[in-house]
Amino acid sequence: MFRQYRLQDFRLRLVVLVYAITILGILVIGSAAEEYQSQQLLGMILGTVAMLVLTLMDYRILLNLSWVLYAVNIILLLAVKFVGYEANGAKRWLNLGFMRFQPSELTKLILIIFFAYFFTKYKDQLNTWKMILASIVLLLIPLGLVIAQPHLSATITIAYLFCVLFFVAGLSYKVIGGIIAVTVPSIIIFLNLIMQEGQTILNEYQLDRIMAWLNPAEYGDDAYQQQNSIIAIGSGQLYGKGLYNNDISSLKNGNFIVEPQTDFIFAVTGEELGFIGCAAVIILLTLIALECLWIGRNARDQEGMIICCGFGGLIAFQTFANVCVATGLMPNTGIPLPFVSYGLTSLVMLYMGVGIVLNVGLQPKKY
Repeated sequence: MFRQYRLQDFRLRLVVLVYAITILGILVIGSAAEEYQSQQLLGMILGTVAMLVLTLMDYRILLNLSWVLYAVNIILLLAVKFVGYEANGAKRWLNLGFMRFQPSELTKLILIIFFAYFFTKYKDQLNTWKMILASIVLLLIPLGLVIAQPHLSATITIAYLFCVLFFVAGLSYKVIGGIIAVTVPSIIIFLNLIMQEGQTILNEYQLDRIMAWLNPAEYGDDAYQQQNSIIAIGSGQLYGKGLYNNDISSLKNGNFIVEPQTDFIFAVTGEELGFIGCAAVIILLTLIALECLWIGRNARDQEGMIICCGFGGLIAFQTFANVCVATGLMPNTGIPLPFVSYGLTSLVMLYMGVGIVLNVGLQPKKY
């Protein structure tokens, strides 16, 4: 289970980057909503333990358990459906007593491991339509359960992850071209359908978020959060107003940003740490994603490469989407900012992913 590794193969730089962004996130969360700071600190401690174990454990053990992990993931998502904890009209959590556990966050990591195993095992058939359809079916089972919660942001992230993993595994450009030829018209038709009065494809709140993004003046109530986020980021200017400030003009202090510790943590960062703080967050997360890709480039096998690229892609996508939402470049999707947004399950899952990537790095290919 545990192997002897060479210390010089340990990617300390990745660990330093992860702790730097996590500590920055804990500080900003404490300023945004102090009551959540201790929970995030607990998440870092639990995540550190999980990361340490997975760093020392051969990642191929997880690959050999891929189908077991996939089945456990389905069971957890089904448990949410039948005995899950509901809040704000969504049933996404399991109540464990001392904490709420969100299986859809774990789904992201499990699917990275599962499809790394699956695509590599059937790599010779990867570009056949039979294989493509089988992969889509395996994706749609957990994805359908996540959609039913409903959890649109996780649905988008998982679908994106699947595309990244399939591409990295070696999907033919001819197949990609064919998929694009079908997808683009489908998206156009989808957008036309959801704009029709009485549509049932999206929930009402989901459609309102899109319309508020397109026309904030007309949908003022739904655009309220996003517009205040833009103002908060701009008001921070270069250096920001400072953490834990008592500035009466602060949108965070005036409670104009709802739930600032989660999806709109970047707005608090912009207001209190200014452009410098925002740049620091983006640079740190970009470096983490690039470090994962670099480790994947030197992985000893294809499974390790796919895992690292998938996890790096997850960090990159969630960072891009969260920042775009906070700055008004995308509709409000509720995607958390990795290592920064409050969320115990999300933070521990990310640390677990880092642990697996570190283990891949401890077993580089031999030149």
